[in-house]
Amino acid sequence: MYFSRLYAPTLRETPAEAEVVSHQLLVRAGFIRKSSAGVYTYLPLAQKVLQKISSIIREEMDRAGGQEIMMPVIQPAELWLESGRWHVYGKELFRLKDRHERDFCLGPTHEEIITDLVRMDVSSYRQLPLLLYQIQNKYRDERRPRFGLMRGREFIMKDLYSFDRGEEGLNLSYQKMYDAYSAIFARCGLKFRPVEADSGAIGGSGSHEFMVIAESGEAQIVYCPDCSYAANVEIAPCLPSENEKQPAQPLTKVETPGRTSVEEVAQFLNIAACQIIKTLFYQADEEVIAVLVRGDRTNNEIKLQRLHPSLTFEMASADKIKEITGCEPGYVGPVGLDGKNIKIYADEEIKTMVNAVCGGNEKDCHFVNVVPERDFNVATYADLRLIEEGEPCPQCKTTLKKARGIEVGQVFKLGTKYSKALNAIYIDENGKENLIVMGCYGIGVSRTMAAAVEQNNDADGIVWPAAIAPYHAVIIPVSVSDPQLWQASLELYSKMQNSGIEVVLDDRNERAGVKFKDADLIGYPVRITLGKKFTEENVIEVKIRKDKNVSFVPENDIINYVKDILRKY
Repeated sequence: MYFSRLYAPTLRETPAEAEVVSHQLLVRAGFIRKSSAGVYTYLPLAQKVLQKISSIIREEMDRAGGQEIMMPVIQPAELWLESGRWHVYGKELFRLKDRHERDFCLGPTHEEIITDLVRMDVSSYRQLPLLLYQIQNKYRDERRPRFGLMRGREFIMKDLYSFDRGEEGLNLSYQKMYDAYSAIFARCGLKFRPVEADSGAIGGSGSHEFMVIAESGEAQIVYCPDCSYAANVEIAPCLPSENEKQPAQPLTKVETPGRTSVEEVAQFLNIAACQIIKTLFYQADEEVIAVLVRGDRTNNEIKLQRLHPSLTFEMASADKIKEITGCEPGYVGPVGLDGKNIKIYADEEIKTMVNAVCGGNEKDCHFVNVVPERDFNVATYADLRLIEEGEPCPQCKTTLKKARGIEVGQVFKLGTKYSKALNAIYIDENGKENLIVMGCYGIGVSRTMAAAVEQNNDADGIVWPAAIAPYHAVIIPVSVSDPQLWQASLELYSKMQNSGIEVVLDDRNERAGVKFKDADLIGYPVRITLGKKFTEENVIEVKIRKDKNVSFVPENDIINYVKDILRKY
């Protein structure tokens, strides 16, 4: 490809709306252009990257026994009503009507469609196991699309669904996909970690996320440096620490004028935040519940929702809190709440607290010397907090470390959640009907491209791993008007193409500095420059984008030299 013919409109300035590095660089380097909020056009460079990622995915899916299909984007509401998700999925579901006023949605995922397909055609145990996948656009009406391709309303995804005779078969399929995903992201040249995760709206009994490690990642993970344990902080179990044992003192109310936050109360009373009981209120459908965690801890809504499932779940408003407790938010505590028919959930650490501090249920007041069970009743104690770096590993008790990651893939054990709802059954060898046991496995293809940029960039632009780079190399003649340099560049360009190296020839009549800047911005793994050294000594300058190492290579050795670089990087 000649650069003059390549549709890659590079920009020198960073777009004002681009918040994260991948968004900034993919726009500046001419990979994507915004169509509307959360919706992008992929330009030729991006298409080449997406095709390479998709090719790697297809190879590993096929190797694991997957068969590729293509399902409809538009899905009938009847299937979603049958599964029970039409009203549960929420406003992220793009809903539409046809001319006959029939309800449809744009597929955010395809559990219903694939289960319907299989229940029509699979009836015998002899047809199982079955692994079916597709690579297709998905649609989710994000409330706040942001971060470019990281959180869009239209995105490219690979989703595979497994169908097995039982749990043992599901475990085998799950392990196949776990191993395949590990191979995919390794082949893409990414640093990643599989971590235990929450199943979310998909449902099921077990899940792992595949996280590309990057400081800009939205997700936080904890991992053990000694054993294999790693988990999203949303689901990582916390081992409760023991509170200091001391004799209980009489419950007393004290004035705390204007102090509503944990920090303000701790400073005013000259105590540590861990001595305070933090009371939070949630609206769970029509019910308001209270949640207690230590003042130095962060409550975990994922764990709470597992304990108290509901269709709608959000923090209760200040007005609602005042209505049900009769007190200003910031001064509400658990003492007396059970008398108001408010169910109290408490983190396990609350159970052993003695002489704690909590809201006094009166403006400008707090209780001191609070003792759980003596002064208030808890409906359920459970692990309800977010884990922190430095806490013990749940498996081996080694101190955990924390990192940030970008979720690029997730695998789920669905079990019979969808086969039961949609009556997908098979007849076993004894003639008995059984529910098909399912799993689902997704990879964000466009998100993987963005995550690769988040992990691989510097001040000059993108640093593509060779396996997914749009082109392997760029040839830059310092002067296209110099006949010797131009002719040599043409010959080298032809040789590289014939040897399987994907290459761009920058044929623009621009200063070398402009070409170098574009080469670094776009992120070709190898930059090949023909300049003064070539005309005088017949050697070619080769710069490796990743480590910026520069070498001078004889013309006859250049093809093998570049191939060696690409194998390494």
